[in-house]
Amino acid sequence: EDDEHLDLADLLDDLMKAVATANLFPVVPVQTGTGVGIEELLALIEHGFPTPGLHPNPSLTTTDGEVLPQPDSDPAAPLVAQVIRTTTDPFAGRLSMVRTFSGTLHTDDIVHVSGHRSWVSGRDDDSHPDHDNEERIGLIQGAVGAELKPRPQAIAGEIVLLPKLSTAETGDTLSAKDRPGVVEAWALPEPLLPLAIRAATRNDEDKLAGALQRLAVEDSSVRVDRGAGDQLVVWTTGQAHADLLLGRLVERYQVRVEQEELKIPMRETFTRKVSALGRHVKQSGGHGQYAVCNIEVEPLERGAGFEFVDKVVGGAVPRQFIPSVEKGVRNQLEKGVFAGYPMVDVRVTLYDGKAHSVDSSDMAFQMAGALAIKEAAGVTGAVALLEPLDLVTVTIADEYLGPVMTDLSGRRGQLLGSDAADGRSIVRALVPQAELARYAIDLRGIAHGSGTFTREFHGYEVLPAQMLGKYKK
Repeated sequence: EDDEHLDLADLLDDLMKAVATANLFPVVPVQTGTGVGIEELLALIEHGFPTPGLHPNPSLTTTDGEVLPQPDSDPAAPLVAQVIRTTTDPFAGRLSMVRTFSGTLHTDDIVHVSGHRSWVSGRDDDSHPDHDNEERIGLIQGAVGAELKPRPQAIAGEIVLLPKLSTAETGDTLSAKDRPGVVEAWALPEPLLPLAIRAATRNDEDKLAGALQRLAVEDSSVRVDRGAGDQLVVWTTGQAHADLLLGRLVERYQVRVEQEELKIPMRETFTRKVSALGRHVKQSGGHGQYAVCNIEVEPLERGAGFEFVDKVVGGAVPRQFIPSVEKGVRNQLEKGVFAGYPMVDVRVTLYDGKAHSVDSSDMAFQMAGALAIKEAAGVTGAVALLEPLDLVTVTIADEYLGPVMTDLSGRRGQLLGSDAADGRSIVRALVPQAELARYAIDLRGIAHGSGTFTREFHGYEVLPAQMLGKYKK
């Protein structure tokens, strides 16, 4: 009835049940700078969240994937713990927050550290490689408000902080060294928004690598790698995440960076068979340089790489100089001849040439090989640019299927098909990487924040002729 009174205890009890059964997800706005909302959040956690005893401990496996008995919440059982958060401090170093599921953790214990993120993601991550090693536990600290106080041990059910664990990352498992195990790490959002950056000054450049390494340790959803042209690329989960990381670089590590346009790893290739002559002759008195080589260049299928074929007969090119021609050819292909991008998927056949008994040399034939490739590339229509394509899989609500497919087509995407599953649509397409730089942001707008996607490298295809002007250097 309208005048019926709801008892607060009953309300909190119902709230706890709803949260424990994943039927309600409370949202409490908090301002970390001023602290507004923190007391309300803590009160909600204390009264409304389920206790750890309502949920079983996570499953445990060996480092070989063999299933072990589930950890027992008993201080006398073998140790099983997990790093649930990692922070770094410019002065104190790395600080790991650890939740103990089973057993007891003591100061000076030697524990096994296991990190196997590839088991969850299904792929290797150079920023967070799988690892198994042992570390000695130093100081154990417990949080009492804002203070950290030393403790001799941590028993099952407790959360403590461990300073200066050198290899343990968020999601890693700490276990007894004589019974190593792995608690499955939770699935993390895939960083799909690339951010190309460079240090603002030489002083910033000296500190940038260390600062990014610390950020990657703190935030497991950050990936740092080197892109085309050795460009530094930080992969983030979205614009807000990117802004947060840039702010941390300045505020916490005093490193200023500048954003730049993301470079696409284009490639060059030959489109048809051509013949060419490489002639490097210099006679200016004294010891000269003399090398002539005749080559034939032809395209190979995508992904075939590079082949060098020796068909010289009669000693037209002395045997000791044939590797020199190949080296010159390889060096020039790596530099590119059309737009400055590496050249791939070609076969180069050396079939004739000339040498001088005195003036021919290794360097002369390297130069001749490089000049031959340049001449072959000068033939009209013989060279094309290749662009990288990713296989993109988009999952959205059915109502956004049309707009998503239209958008992918507008990005020069090749639609491969769509499927329906549990009221959602899954679209697959091959899309040029150049059209995906901001897709993590654009999809959010198209699908009103409800869409997700994955991307993986598929291969290279010829760039449309009308777009050559954008990439030709």
